[in-house]
Amino acid sequence: MTEKVIVSKFGGTSMGDAECMKRSALVALNQGAKVVVVSATSGTTNDLIELAKTAEKSSWENASLILTKIKVKHLKIARELEMNPDKIEPINQLCEELESMSRGVHLLKDCSLKALDSIQSIGERLSSILFTEAMNIVLRSQNKPSIAKWFDVRDVLITDNQFSKARPLTDLIKARCQEQLAFIRHSEVVICTQGFIGRTQESMTTTLGRGGSDYSAAILAEGLEADILEIWTDVAGIATTDPRICKDAKAIAEISFKEASELATFGAKILHPATLLPAIRAHIPVFVGSSFQPELGGTWVKKDVEDMPLVRAMAMRKKQILVTLSTPEMLYSHGFLYQIFKVFNDHKVSIDAITTSEISVSLTLDDSTLLNKDLVNDLEKFADVQVEENLALVSLIGNNINHTPGLAKKIFESISDINVRMICLGASKHNFCFIIAEESAAEVINRLHKTFIA
Repeated sequence: MTEKVIVSKFGGTSMGDAECMKRSALVALNQGAKVVVVSATSGTTNDLIELAKTAEKSSWENASLILTKIKVKHLKIARELEMNPDKIEPINQLCEELESMSRGVHLLKDCSLKALDSIQSIGERLSSILFTEAMNIVLRSQNKPSIAKWFDVRDVLITDNQFSKARPLTDLIKARCQEQLAFIRHSEVVICTQGFIGRTQESMTTTLGRGGSDYSAAILAEGLEADILEIWTDVAGIATTDPRICKDAKAIAEISFKEASELATFGAKILHPATLLPAIRAHIPVFVGSSFQPELGGTWVKKDVEDMPLVRAMAMRKKQILVTLSTPEMLYSHGFLYQIFKVFNDHKVSIDAITTSEISVSLTLDDSTLLNKDLVNDLEKFADVQVEENLALVSLIGNNINHTPGLAKKIFESISDINVRMICLGASKHNFCFIIAEESAAEVINRLHKTFIA
């Protein structure tokens, strides 16, 4: 019998302890998931990064304390799941592998990105073993004939060798998914596997960057030609803005791929910005819901939706800087922007928003780029560089934004007493964004939400 292939991804809070895992497993069962992708247990990735840094720069005794904390945490969940000793053994083996890698880092006093990726991979590898057991417990309790099987995602998720931010090799992934996992459409097996991690063609472990578990699930959904991708978090879908900032934020029943992509890119925390790319390519609808309260429903992200409001949602991204490059050489000359963008490309730095005048160009970046002194030095070879800090990027996401008269008037009337440092409009019909002081950002979001949505 041919069934729908549903790929369900569960985040770290959904893997918090044994009860969370069993709750998530029941959600996956009720949804009919064929592949379940899990993150590391809540807080573990941070612990692993701390372990790597401590092993590199501090005493082994301090590193050993973190190592013990990670091991105890996962063995506790194993006991709560009443796992047999033979099933616990892989957990012990992974902890031994983690200790060996950490000792190597400590002895060399060097933690390369390659080593850090291998160390971080232990989190997902541990949680997926535990979740496989939780899934089987739930399947047995519900008298289901299905069986959950652990699968090493690195066997199919092949990447380049850009450690810490590896790029998936899509064609290879599709081929391997069809070779090794196509059987699930006709099978009672539920595959339990890892997010966030991959492997090079030379068998070196890689990671896709923080937040990469969502991306992993989407890549697998594309490779498997899945019918649905589900992202289960600790909130019931996507809201019109961050509920922690605006108490009047509303749940969104459905949103288009283009709107959701803009929303994720410009600060919404629910989806990793890259998550939607494979789903868009493969036209796979995405559902976002809460594993803690699945009965509340969630948000469908689709190619086409019926309701297309002018303003669907708004997002805010703090810790922004505004870089202004000025030089008379820009006037009536060509090639200046090419030189500037080449500098950013060489330093692998992404630009968010940009505006230009006859002799200057202003652009926004995450403030972490200030740590890259070489970037600023290279820019100063072409222009005078001014940097403004402690800014926030506010974005209104919707439809037909760049062809709607009066929108800007309505926006700026509602925040007339707040200085706007830069405006970016016209490049997308789905987005209007501007830069303001970070301290005013929450107030701006609340006013705009009241004006356009509440």
